[in-house]
Amino acid sequence: MSHKNKKIDVFLITVSLIAVLLTVIGLAAFPAQAESAANQLFELSTRTFGTSVQVLVFGSTLAVLYLAFSKYGNIRLGSGKPEYATATWVFMFICAGMGSSTLYWGVMEWAYYYQTPGLNIAAATPKALEYSVGYSFFHWGISAWSIYALTSLAMAYHFHVRKKSGLNLASVIEAVTGFKATGPVGRSVDLIFLLTMMGALTVSLALTASTLTRGLHDLTGTPDTFTVQLMVIGGVAVMFSLSSYIGIDGGLQRLSKMVCIGALVFAAVVLLVGPTQFTLNNTANSIGLMIQNYVHMSLFTDPAGDGAFTRNWTVFYWLWWVSYAPGVAMFVTRVSRGRQIKDVVLALLLGGSFGCWFFFGALESYSMHQFITGAVDVPKMLAEQGGESAVTHLLLALPWGQVFLGVYLFIMAIFCASHMDAAAYAVAATSTRNLREGDDPTPTHRLFWCVVLTLVPLAMLFAKASLSTMKTAVVLTAIPFMVILLVKIYGFFKWMIADYGQVPAHVIEEEAARMAGETPAEQAPRSAAAVH
Repeated sequence: MSHKNKKIDVFLITVSLIAVLLTVIGLAAFPAQAESAANQLFELSTRTFGTSVQVLVFGSTLAVLYLAFSKYGNIRLGSGKPEYATATWVFMFICAGMGSSTLYWGVMEWAYYYQTPGLNIAAATPKALEYSVGYSFFHWGISAWSIYALTSLAMAYHFHVRKKSGLNLASVIEAVTGFKATGPVGRSVDLIFLLTMMGALTVSLALTASTLTRGLHDLTGTPDTFTVQLMVIGGVAVMFSLSSYIGIDGGLQRLSKMVCIGALVFAAVVLLVGPTQFTLNNTANSIGLMIQNYVHMSLFTDPAGDGAFTRNWTVFYWLWWVSYAPGVAMFVTRVSRGRQIKDVVLALLLGGSFGCWFFFGALESYSMHQFITGAVDVPKMLAEQGGESAVTHLLLALPWGQVFLGVYLFIMAIFCASHMDAAAYAVAATSTRNLREGDDPTPTHRLFWCVVLTLVPLAMLFAKASLSTMKTAVVLTAIPFMVILLVKIYGFFKWMIADYGQVPAHVIEEEAARMAGETPAEQAPRSAAAVH
């Protein structure tokens, strides 16, 4: 479906391109100065805003759990049956919300925490080892997906329930504050979103490219150089550009199913051929430690210490998830018409969290077991050769190691294509005015952003920027969005209370059933099935 009034926002695109080009030129021309400035800015930003970020994320978790189990959970986001099957629907927004670098972190994250643990645990000790995977589960679990859920519901409610046009942040802010989406405030909001998405993608795409080129070097002997990284990103860009041009139904839907099923099957095979008993024990123990220490991990500010772990990891991770949140919200809104609020919350929290825990549990436990048995000194390799070398070394150590490494690299490339496709959709939607329910940005507009989104990560790779520099790109672009996020949340709850605050729960349920074309008797079993 198209809408005759939708048009490209040339001003927004032009300003965004100028900002991207200036960043790229600065990184390429002054890499040492950029590294130094990035480290200082990261320290200042995380110290100033770290506690606020932790409190906001913890509050978001409580808020979405309340929504799921209150009468508001039965509000239906638009009329009609859901457009996509539940499994496909979950796969699509998992791919939208998780970067391809997840495959890197899924093998290596525990080693970072073993060397620099949280909760004031001594480094490189048995306790640090035990808690390392538990902290991974925390950073990729309920809190993280709650950020996505709350932001997505605010956008979806605005778009599907209140029937407001414009699949962008500025239109939501206009509805809450009265500031025009086309005015200075609205333009600033959309510009912050575009820069936030570019910051978020920097870590994902740069880590993906460096891991892919290192893996190809160990697998085929190709040189691990910037030229090869450029070619790899170019190849991935062709894939997600084709997917983007085809559209959600023909492209992204198929890519999402392929990559999610492929990643879960890969993890399951590693579980079976690797140290199965150790993996099951370690995963269960790590989930237990994460649940037992959930509140402490959420609000651990280390007031008597320097708070380095919290700033470098927990605050960074929350801001990284926040930076992806507006794009994920637009995408979830686009594919969730006909779903209820509780469907969105439970699918994001349970589908996202359990998927991450299974994947991380299988791969990190295998990696950790190789370290415990002395087969591969993973922390040492991380410190001396880089995590990318450790990943390929670990995968080659599996039975049929070259096959495992090849499959891993293939899944990572497809994951990257799917994720970038979803990001390009969100950015194109933001820079297209007057999108209505059922509308999409034009294929050529999405194709344009598929190319632009690769520029900053490529500049980071060219400048040989460290992980800390890439983290700074995330932090600096996400912090301004925190204000926008709070305005969205305020507006969302204000609208719900105004629309449904005085409406009894059974009336909301009956309305939801009518909107789906069901009788009230059919509604209860359908709702139960939708969350499984």
